[in-house]
Amino acid sequence: MDTESLHLLEDALRKTMTAASGRELDEALADLGWLDMLDEMPQVAIPLVFRLLGETGAHAPVLNDVVLRASGRDGGGTVPLPFAGGCWVIWERTDQASSALGGDLPIHRVPQGDPVPLAAGRQALGWWLVGTSRTMLALARQHALDRVQFGRPVASFQAIRHRLAETLVAVEGAEATLVTAAAEPDDFGFLLGKAAAGQAASIAARHCQQVLGGIGFTEEHELHRHVKRSLVLDGMLGSSRELTREAGATLRAKRFAPRLAQL
Repeated sequence: MDTESLHLLEDALRKTMTAASGRELDEALADLGWLDMLDEMPQVAIPLVFRLLGETGAHAPVLNDVVLRASGRDGGGTVPLPFAGGCWVIWERTDQASSALGGDLPIHRVPQGDPVPLAAGRQALGWWLVGTSRTMLALARQHALDRVQFGRPVASFQAIRHRLAETLVAVEGAEATLVTAAAEPDDFGFLLGKAAAGQAASIAARHCQQVLGGIGFTEEHELHRHVKRSLVLDGMLGSSRELTREAGATLRAKRFAPRLAQL
């Protein structure tokens, strides 16, 4: 796909996600050819769709499609997914939100599930976390530019700049890890990408909350939705803490660190 076509596709997806969410967005993405894109150009479709889900704050059960396709089954259904702490959950294709997990997300716990392909799902969730982290950063940055204290924007204060810069470094690092993993796909690369994205989202939530101050705690402000969403997404297919421990155990077992990028 050439650059112009990719920009047109991104604009169409962003407009669709801004106007719809949940089941309505699920159906709209199907009309836009989401499953065909997943079959024909997953290396473009997965990063683009899931990053935009994060940036817009929309949600749709399309993680099911990624995992089902990776396991050789048709999309459009649901599949139990491992969650942090040894739990299993199902992301339903409905608008019936569950108060037990995710608040506005139709996710509920199930007793057990069968092993599923993790690499593709972790790639998708990694990009979703990167997208929502970038939106948290954008919200905090805009607030820092608009808010004036002692006669000058708070963005001019060194402590604020350090928090925003630390967040940007974490998000850029996570994105670079996901891009590198996609260049030579393997399970370990996407494990590290998902772990880095989860850690970046945690850093973004913490620092951006501090930059926004009291307003960031209110339900009227958009930040809390992204913070809650990032916590749920980080837990799916292994949290950043669990994946970091798993990566460490893998390296100890192999007794060497594999080359992840050709520098």
